[in-house]
Amino acid sequence: MDINQEVHNAFEVIKEGGIILYPTDTVWGIGCDATNPEAIAKIYKLKQRAETQSMICLMNGEKMIYNVFKEIPEVAWQIMDLSENPTTLILDQPRNVAPNIIAPDNTLGIRIVKEPFCFKLMERMKKPLVSTSANISGQPTPKSFKEISPEIIKGVDYVVNLHHDKIAGKPSTIIKLTSDSQVKIIRK
Repeated sequence: MDINQEVHNAFEVIKEGGIILYPTDTVWGIGCDATNPEAIAKIYKLKQRAETQSMICLMNGEKMIYNVFKEIPEVAWQIMDLSENPTTLILDQPRNVAPNIIAPDNTLGIRIVKEPFCFKLMERMKKPLVSTSANISGQPTPKSFKEISPEIIKGVDYVVNLHHDKIAGKPSTIIKLTSDSQVKIIRK
């Protein structure tokens, strides 16, 4: 399947408030426009997950990060530059995203992706992309497309037709950074 066609198809669904099942740089994800609270609510419902358990946003570069966070600790850039593996950073005081994606402590997890499909889709959207593992809350994270439950596949509005045969990597490392530069590793 052609990546540009898949980006187009996914974009059309997301633009209409739909949710997609797609490959990321780590595991298969369920996603939508991070500024659309109704689409985000659909993901919480599909995953049977409490809205207090926040999800992360994928971003495709510095410009998008600065649109969501006014202040970014210097250590965040150092971690992103030095990380060899996909790393999610939890930062304080996000803005310009839907309120139901922001954690109760006013933080948001973000990850810059280089994976071509995700990168091109966000280029087209000009907005961050919600990302959460493609499983019902509490179930194991699927390591490949074959392990994704039929309930999830039927529950999304579009399944991206790329990398169905690829075994996923492991979920990203998660590091929480506070505005006073405290660093806490949440998941290695």
